Amino acid sequence: MQYVSKTSLLGLPLVHIATGVMRDGRFTRGIARGWIAIGDVSFGVLLSVGGIAFGGFAFGGLAVGGLALGGLALGALALGGGAVGYLAAGGAAIAVKAALGGLAIARDYALGGGALARHANDEVARSFLEDDLFAAAARAVMEHSQWLVLLTAIPVVLALRQRQRREEQGPGA
Repeated sequence: MQYVSKTSLLGLPLVHIATGVMRDGRFTRGIARGWIAIGDVSFGVLLSVGGIAFGGFAFGGLAVGGLALGGLALGALALGGGAVGYLAAGGAAIAVKAALGGLAIARDYALGGGALARHANDEVARSFLEDDLFAAAARAVMEHSQWLVLLTAIPVVLALRQRQRREEQGPGA
């Protein structure tokens, strides 16, 4: 399924949604490129959602971006099962400045079950990470992560709505 918005900016569509399809007995991944991109593989300038997502705000199995949320998240601000970034939070978090997670490794501040940093599991690290907006948001996300599963339903609902509209319009639409 493909959806490309008619509106574009600097040569990229505002929205591009691409899901994989079977062609000649082979699966072809949906690759989406746009300001907002949703697909099996997505490249979104502002928002990217996909199995593999690259973008400003990237959400996916592998997420790479300014703010990355995913199974493996790489970014300035990274949150995921495995997270690597300037600030990182997750099951295993590796960061330049501060890390929060089960395994937290950072140059300056780390809080976690296993923490390694200049300030690891001490009052200085707690103070820094309590005052940090990203750390507060990461804690909230990790405490309520089961609800994030609902976000995965959004692309599915959009794809089904688009398919239903095309079927209602008939062939050639």
